[in-house]
Amino acid sequence: MAEPMLALDDVEAGYGPLQVLRRVTLRVAAGEIVSLIGPNGAGKTTVIRAILGLIRLRPRGHGAVYFKGTRIDGLETEAIVRRGIAVVPEGARVFPEMSVLDNLRMGALGERGRGREAETLREVYEMFPRLRERHRQMARTLSGGERQMLAMGRALMSCPDLLLLDEPSLGLQPSLVRAIIDAIRGINERGITVLLIEQNVHMALPISHRGYVLEQGRVTLEDAGAALLDNPHVRVSYLGA
Repeated sequence: MAEPMLALDDVEAGYGPLQVLRRVTLRVAAGEIVSLIGPNGAGKTTVIRAILGLIRLRPRGHGAVYFKGTRIDGLETEAIVRRGIAVVPEGARVFPEMSVLDNLRMGALGERGRGREAETLREVYEMFPRLRERHRQMARTLSGGERQMLAMGRALMSCPDLLLLDEPSLGLQPSLVRAIIDAIRGINERGITVLLIEQNVHMALPISHRGYVLEQGRVTLEDAGAALLDNPHVRVSYLGA
C-alpha cells in the first residue's frame, strides 16, 4: 500500500486536564476525499487542531501525525501549513471589511501561492463564478453560502496538496449544500486531497472514497463511504433509519 499523504497514529490530545482524543488513527491517501463524521462534541475539530499543531499531543502518549511521510506534530503551525496544508475553519471565517478579491489574494501570500496568483485566481473563479461576479463587494455583504465559497476559494489560493474542511455545510440551505458538494468534488478532481469534517452524513459519505466515525474521541468505524452509509449503526445514529 502506498504511503498515505496524511496519517494520524494513536493520537491523544485535549485541553488542559480534559482529554478529547483517545488513540485516534486514520489515513488519507493522495487523491482521496476522506470524511470524518460524528456528533457534536466527538472531537472532530480537535483532530484538525492536532494536525495543524494548534494543540499539542499528550506528552505521555505514543501518538504521531505524519504528512507526506514526515512527522509534523511538534512543528509550529506556520511550518506545517508551508508544507502544503490549508484549512477552511467552521463558520466560513473571512475578512469582512475586505473585498472578495482582496480576501482571495490574502490566501496567495504564502510561499506556495506566490507567483501563481493569476492562474489560481482564474481556477477559483471557474469553480465559484459567484465570487467573480462579486469580486469588488465587501465580504460582509455576502450571504452565508457565498462566504463559505470565499473561505474555500481563499484556502485554494495557497495551492495546497491537502485541504481540511471543517463543517462546510453548517447552517446552509439545501441548495447551497449541493453547490458546496459540487465544489468539493471539483477541488478533488483538480488533484487536491480532502479531509472533510462533517455532521451531515447525507452530504459527506456519498462523495467520500472512505470515511471514519468519531465518537467520544475514539474512531469507532472505518469503511468506504458507500459502505458506511449502509452500516446499521450509522443508519440508526445519524440517518434516523
